[in-house]
Amino acid sequence: MLTFNTRDMKLIIYRLLFFVTAVVVTSCQKLDLVPETQVSDASFWNKPEDFNLAANDFYFSLQDAFQFTDANSDIGYGAGPGAVFVPISNGSFLALANSDAWDLPYGWIRGTNYLLQKAGESGLGTEIDRFVGDAYFFRAYNYWKLVKNFGGVPRIDKVLGVESEELYAARSTQVEIIDFIIEDLDAAIAKLPLRSQLTGDEVGRVTIGAALALKSRVALYQGTWAKFHGDGDAASYLDKAISAAEALISSGEYELYNEMAPLSYKNLHILPGDDSKEVILAKRYYALRQTHNWTRNLWFNAIVPTKAMADMYLATDGLPIEQSGLFQGYATLTSEFQNRDPRMAQTFVVPGTDIFYEGGLLTPTYPVFSGSTTGYVIRKFLGETIEATQFLGDYDFKEFHYAETLLTLAEALFERDNMISDADLDRTINLTRNRVSMPSLSNAFATTNSLDMREEIRRERTVELAFEMFRRDDLRRWKTAETVLPQAVRGVKFVGTEYETRYPDLIIGADIQVDEDGFIEVESAASRQFLPKHYLDPIPLQQVQLSKASLSQNPGW
Repeated sequence: MLTFNTRDMKLIIYRLLFFVTAVVVTSCQKLDLVPETQVSDASFWNKPEDFNLAANDFYFSLQDAFQFTDANSDIGYGAGPGAVFVPISNGSFLALANSDAWDLPYGWIRGTNYLLQKAGESGLGTEIDRFVGDAYFFRAYNYWKLVKNFGGVPRIDKVLGVESEELYAARSTQVEIIDFIIEDLDAAIAKLPLRSQLTGDEVGRVTIGAALALKSRVALYQGTWAKFHGDGDAASYLDKAISAAEALISSGEYELYNEMAPLSYKNLHILPGDDSKEVILAKRYYALRQTHNWTRNLWFNAIVPTKAMADMYLATDGLPIEQSGLFQGYATLTSEFQNRDPRMAQTFVVPGTDIFYEGGLLTPTYPVFSGSTTGYVIRKFLGETIEATQFLGDYDFKEFHYAETLLTLAEALFERDNMISDADLDRTINLTRNRVSMPSLSNAFATTNSLDMREEIRRERTVELAFEMFRRDDLRRWKTAETVLPQAVRGVKFVGTEYETRYPDLIIGADIQVDEDGFIEVESAASRQFLPKHYLDPIPLQQVQLSKASLSQNPGW
């Protein structure tokens, strides 16, 4: 079997070899010579190794570190370099002339189309199935990026030239693009291996599990969009989400990461969790070759949590803080963290707890309000190696992991049937709760305590997947963004608490703003909006202009 080392793919010299031609003109003669610094189409695409090399490039399209933020929503806020997300969060962003959110996915789609074209011409048949499966997966993945931002977009499924009529194709509908994504993922599933069929040096490559995980994600999105926006056949897509999630779960290929109890949740998202059985597909980083600086960015509060996120964590009795007698209030720096879901302290820095800093020093950490505008600090994703503290982080970013699929199944079952059985809760949500020793959720518990099951399912999703860039998409598909996002962005309680005595130099009204209840107010409700047009992002203006009137703009933009 042909193998490759995904860690070595970062050393690839040639990017996007798909478009290279080798015509050299000397004097007035055409010479059929291959440039020494290029690879020609004629000499490429002749053996499986060529398709392997070309497919490797697609992995660069996975989300990078800075896309794991949720600062475009209500649960995180951008400070410093993260401030780029603030106009999105508060609804003040404008339509751009050009956007990477449009250009980059279509660039990757062209690459996948080219590989698929060359595969059909190669005569290599099943020898290159693995790499054809990669191309189908990444074409679906990049269309998914487009559709969740823009809704319907032009469907381009072949390589275009400068004279191609399809350059001016009209937009397909959102449903048509979703169906195309699912069609590509089914094609990928037929050609990809299982995780257990990968050799050691292939770990990290796309598998059947990755295709099923993306299929369940996409189908849940469309099913709930249809249900809450009154736009389409919700049940059929919820069925697809359920069947894809069930297939992934029943494969037995994945399980929740529990190897570092009681801190497995935190460690999943840094180096110890890399290549664990929970990870389905990740953006991979490699020591001294492909690294990131996300740990240091978080030290300096590139993204900070909000009170909206803090309030979502249940008390250890399984009740919301407004109902639980275990909630300790806000009087001290640590009181609101006491008797809470352990994921809170593994996602937030509890003031005064030790953080791994440069030189391997464990240092008690407190918020610096000039940086952490909310007074909260993210702990999730903070690496605990010397390398991570020195601009050389090499832990992966797990874009697809098993917990998401469990939560997708729970939500899809509930939304399809308007109920969920205790047995289904036990094999989905209660597995993620059990990992952190939280009480199980049951229908009787919800009824006894007047809890809304839908809200508890959504709470679990938000808590488990916090700062993994799901929140804004979730609010839009649930059609709750219009209620949630215009609310004030708040932080810790400052007035009348230990914060006020610990930071006596902070002047209210100058250094910080507080609301009538004494909580830090980063943005008032008057500064925030979510209009109907914000359910979809604007098509880049230059794309509309270049389309010769074939590309319609999204409503309201």
